[in-house]
Amino acid sequence: MVTLDDYRRFYADDIRICANLHSPALVEAFARVPREKYLGPPPWQIGAPDQMALSFFGMGSKTHTATEDPRDVYHNVVIALDAAHDINNGQPSLLARWIETLDLEPGDRVYHLGCGVGYYTAIMAEVVGASGAVIGIDVNSELAARARENLSGYPNVTVHAGDGAAFDPGVCDAMLINAGVTHPHRAWLERLAEGGRLALPITMAASPTAGQGPIVKITREPGGYTAQIATFAGIISCTSVRDPQLAPVLAKAFANRTLFKLKSVRLDAHEPTVTCILHGLDVCVSSAEISTAMP
Repeated sequence: MVTLDDYRRFYADDIRICANLHSPALVEAFARVPREKYLGPPPWQIGAPDQMALSFFGMGSKTHTATEDPRDVYHNVVIALDAAHDINNGQPSLLARWIETLDLEPGDRVYHLGCGVGYYTAIMAEVVGASGAVIGIDVNSELAARARENLSGYPNVTVHAGDGAAFDPGVCDAMLINAGVTHPHRAWLERLAEGGRLALPITMAASPTAGQGPIVKITREPGGYTAQIATFAGIISCTSVRDPQLAPVLAKAFANRTLFKLKSVRLDAHEPTVTCILHGLDVCVSSAEISTAMP
């Protein structure tokens, strides 16, 4: 007889293939964490990722399939948390890919902005283990309260409600920013430990509340911050880290593909040069290598 644990194993292996995962610890975390625990009581509303994405950007009607069978949630599908406001549990393969870019290790301290109800926070908590820590935060106080309850069995996890850009998580080895921004937030960069990794979506607004664009991995190296594109996504916007003056610059950089040439992030004061892709007041996304970008 196939058990629910077996379904989780099959699901984790499916995510491994779909997301091209290479971390056994991350795959094992997907096999261990009970997804249904983080979704609220059934019936659960399952949506196809492509249909949900079209609806998210106002280009179609969202449709769901209701189920009360916990086996049905162990597929690479989106599950609604608040269908009326297009809030969902995320597509597992996409979030798995983001998490893998962080190269998490046991003992790491992780900041998870936009933790929702805590499912992927739990995944990361499993990877970093009891010697590590995960700090989750969500601007939606109801979701944060659910996450706090869902994660109560993890002594290495704390959850906060509020603006994740204004919150100080302390020095971290990794940060997962699950909300779209126009530029890297300086406070996050400064809170990265040496060798720390930050994964964040740099997005163009596609609606008043959401955008689409690349997920950028930024690493704090001895000589500065390196940057590279990891994947792409459509995601809810982080309104407090969106610079209206950078929005048209970002759109142009995306259209002419210069955004894809990013190699570093600069925090030093400097005049704009040909290597500046997104030149903000205190942060600059650059196409220069850190050896030449930094003084």
